[in-house]
Amino acid sequence: MLSYEESLKILKDTKALIEGHFVLSSGLHSAKYVQCAQLLSYPAKAEKICVSLAEKINSSFKKIDLILSPAMGGIIIGYEIGKLLNKKTIFAERVNGKFQLRRNFNIEKNSNVLIIEDVITTGKSSLECAKLIKSYNANTIGFGCIIDRSNGESLIEEKIVSQLTLDIPTYSDDNLPKDLSTIKPIKPGSRNL
Repeated sequence: MLSYEESLKILKDTKALIEGHFVLSSGLHSAKYVQCAQLLSYPAKAEKICVSLAEKINSSFKKIDLILSPAMGGIIIGYEIGKLLNKKTIFAERVNGKFQLRRNFNIEKNSNVLIIEDVITTGKSSLECAKLIKSYNANTIGFGCIIDRSNGESLIEEKIVSQLTLDIPTYSDDNLPKDLSTIKPIKPGSRNL
């Protein structure tokens, strides 16, 4: 398994973790920004992270029937973890703002489903996937992600297995630290396009 330091170095080397002044999709400000798509653009480095995460998942969850990932960010990671664990992998897509299964994907009744994400912050997308799993009368057994940056404030009550846990403070407009207030902010997120 990769150490925390080795994993962090890979994120920084691939520019999946960058520093500056960022306005997040929540409207809050941060001195660090996580963009796992950058990591995934380096398949050999992403594979190292996914192999390590798969080992953690394998030792944490005993009975996985299916892996479900939310589109867009979780698809590649879900696929990689499914490949490494030899598990069927599907993804949910937003249709009119709600996650649904399309492409003839199905969740069998009473199956044990693991939700895989790239990054868990508030856990809203993961919880939407859990609600979808419940609608198929199946069980959410837990959550896996490359980065858990929820700072213990996720809405998720079940177990989260992550390769890295990052504590990245966020600030409101009226509570910016002096060092951030001197840097012009950018909006890097996919929801800010």
